[in-house]
Amino acid sequence: MPYDRRISEGLPFPLGATWDGKGVNFALFSAHATKVELCLFDTRGKREVERIELPEYTDEVWHVHVADLPAGTVYGYRVHGPYEPEAGHRFNPNKLLLDPYAKAHVGSLRWHPSLFGYTLNAKGDNPDLTFDKRDSAAYMPKCQVVDQTFNWAHPARIRVPWDRTIVYETHVRGYTKQHPGVPVKMRGTFDGFAQKAVIDHIRRLGVTTIELMPIHAFVNDSYLLDKGLTNYWGYSTIGFFAADPRYFARGPGMVAEFKEMVDRLHDVGLEVILDVVYNHTAEGNERGPTLSFRGIDNASYYRLMPEQNRYYINDTGTGNTLNLAHPRVLQMVTDSLRYWMTEMNVDGFRFDLATILGREPYGFDEGGGFLDSCRQDPVLASAKLIAEPWDLGPGGYQVGGFPPGWAEWNDRFRDTVRAFWKGDEGCAAHLAARLTASGDFFNRRGRRPWASVNFVTAHDGFTLQDLVSYNERHNEANGENNNDGHGDNRSWNCGVEGPTDDAEVIALRERQKRNMLATLLFSQGTPMMLAGDEFGRTQQGNNNAYCQDNEISWVDWESIDERGHALIAFVRKLTALRHALPVLRRGRFLTGETRVLKLNGEADEELEVKDVKWLSPAGVELTSEQWSDPAMRCFGLVIDGRAQASGIRRPASDATLLVVVNAYHDVVEFKLPEVPGSDEWSCLIDTNAPERDELPEFGSGDVYQVTGRSLLLFALHAQGDTQHVFDRLEERLTG
Repeated sequence: MPYDRRISEGLPFPLGATWDGKGVNFALFSAHATKVELCLFDTRGKREVERIELPEYTDEVWHVHVADLPAGTVYGYRVHGPYEPEAGHRFNPNKLLLDPYAKAHVGSLRWHPSLFGYTLNAKGDNPDLTFDKRDSAAYMPKCQVVDQTFNWAHPARIRVPWDRTIVYETHVRGYTKQHPGVPVKMRGTFDGFAQKAVIDHIRRLGVTTIELMPIHAFVNDSYLLDKGLTNYWGYSTIGFFAADPRYFARGPGMVAEFKEMVDRLHDVGLEVILDVVYNHTAEGNERGPTLSFRGIDNASYYRLMPEQNRYYINDTGTGNTLNLAHPRVLQMVTDSLRYWMTEMNVDGFRFDLATILGREPYGFDEGGGFLDSCRQDPVLASAKLIAEPWDLGPGGYQVGGFPPGWAEWNDRFRDTVRAFWKGDEGCAAHLAARLTASGDFFNRRGRRPWASVNFVTAHDGFTLQDLVSYNERHNEANGENNNDGHGDNRSWNCGVEGPTDDAEVIALRERQKRNMLATLLFSQGTPMMLAGDEFGRTQQGNNNAYCQDNEISWVDWESIDERGHALIAFVRKLTALRHALPVLRRGRFLTGETRVLKLNGEADEELEVKDVKWLSPAGVELTSEQWSDPAMRCFGLVIDGRAQASGIRRPASDATLLVVVNAYHDVVEFKLPEVPGSDEWSCLIDTNAPERDELPEFGSGDVYQVTGRSLLLFALHAQGDTQHVFDRLEERLTG
């Protein structure tokens, strides 16, 4: 290589491409490469204009500094080394590779045989042992150096307390693709999501935290494209530092567009959580393409089969598993998380198949390297960290098994709530545990009720409207003969499969939606809603719309009818109640134990209180025999507002609440219980009368006719005055 005064050794850190105003420092980890070449392209990424061999190798990092390169420079790598698949090495310098630390991508992947490190059409049973010499650059996206300069209006993160958090899961593209308040050219982008009409709707719902489905750069699988479909959800990551180019309205590399969206959401008090996929990559198994990690250092980045390094451990079901037991791979993941927090200002993460991240060679370990790294890291320890606590490997189901500091998706809540309101037998005792934050799973090691992220619906599965409209999945549009997606949905169509004009069926479906939403918002723990459920969004019975980048998945704002607006108003009332009534979001698990509290700091004045009581329709505490009755479908719980709210042994001053659930098909007479010091209950919610404005009052001992399949919330007038509760509620509903 001739001498070039622009080129110097540079530094082995930070990894990636870093523009310093004088040029760009490039640093790439590879423990087993023999040579690394930097390929520079024109601004569109179409033509290679220069190739530079990285001159230095320090601590397994290849590095160079190139002077005078500007921000916006487009680049990729070619990495030389042994092509020995049976030893775990798959180097092929004919393949252009993406920088794992690239902050932006230019262009998109176009499937072609040259993308594979082996000869794709080779004869025989072992094609991946062959070596392909075709150049893949013309079909690859490229990396881009970015200028991170940005003036934040709200540089500090929001930090909504966990006990006040209400999560709203949605998709950047699908949420705004049909939104009439978003300019057409901005729909489906970060700019579109930042529009006032979008933010106002979310803010008025009363949620606090937006969870965005994957926005990291991802790949459209070839088998989907061949069927005219696409990877809509985005769980096929190829770049952990770059937002996908498809979500930018202003073109690739415009990281300011994402930052502006976050800034505007923070401006109205909304947190931003990213759904992240660090468990696998888009490169698949041994017959997958060579796009980045595989060609840079396959044996380091992936978990390979012991004694058979040609093959990949597949605990994810996607063909490969990232090797977080390797310190450089662990560093990449934690560097990525810190980047999105410190540079992009997000507030937390939801980790797809998070059990993978806690796996060591011997299995899942809640004290594993990645989980320990997050706990001790001064940046990550302050983030909201939410695990999807399962994978497909042995011992993969770990609900309740994550360490302190983590919250977890609780599918037990989803399944139990669905089954109870469907009318299944034997659900009452299980529902009681779910209503109280699933202490049977989470009440250990000082974890708090917020660790249970409760949900009835999520992106994966039926929407709420479809949950009450279909008994069976209807995934024919996915091209897999309706064999994909969950078969066990615990759904009930209320008598008719799909859309109907039957007024009675429609009324029942609306009440069932209100029942499940109220159960979600009135349960201890952290509630998570699926976007569109607040007005009855449907996917026409498709419960696995991962490949549907079309009207099946997009939120149809124009279809919101009178029923939809009524449900939005009901959701606003539920979230307002949750915010106004601290007893619905206690920081301590409700156990039903009797506690002796000190009154007025005087040693001789004591109060015996049960934080929660479970009642039969007769208004008395349930017996063990009643709990064991599989036919029991109606019960109540009283959450005592005087119960100890913290570790200090003194009474709280919150409103006492009574929640009544009735999954029986007919009316049940429920006797309102007597509570010392008060004889008056106000009915705040009756899912059979959702638009009721007044708060009807009832005396202790009165019998309330609880409509079949309905939920009620009452508040006790303790010491004759809870007007402050209703004042706060009114302020939230009208604010």
